[in-house]
Amino acid sequence: MQRHAEEVPPGASLAEKVEWLIRNLWPAEAQPPRNNVETAAAIARATGEDISSTTVWKLRTGRQENPQLKTLTALATFFGVPIGYFGFSSESDPIGDDLTLKALRRDVEHGIIRPEVLRALVDLSPEARWVVDEMILAAAEADRERHA
Repeated sequence: MQRHAEEVPPGASLAEKVEWLIRNLWPAEAQPPRNNVETAAAIARATGEDISSTTVWKLRTGRQENPQLKTLTALATFFGVPIGYFGFSSESDPIGDDLTLKALRRDVEHGIIRPEVLRALVDLSPEARWVVDEMILAAAEADRERHA
């Protein structure tokens, strides 16, 4: 599974947060899931918490907005994130920023993002960086629309 750090917007729903974790912070030692059954099984194996594929489906599709604390704890444990990530945006936004950096670092370590690209971005003038920022945001939006 190729990972790329997609932005989770401020005030993102629980479904968007869960989906972002699955796409961007799936543990390297766990086999990437092909479906909700494999996702639930991996979480259950790693945490000992019995989580069903139906629960995973409900979380990913937004049909379960208020899961049990034990379910959120299992997700937080499995993905190595603070449980506050699933809370209100005032608490979760800074955590989300840290997780985005973690995902980027992991992508660099796995060769998905080349380190020289990040170095070049840092070395750009503010004007040139703004142009690159706009191109990245436009490409991300086009990618989301293509996969929607």
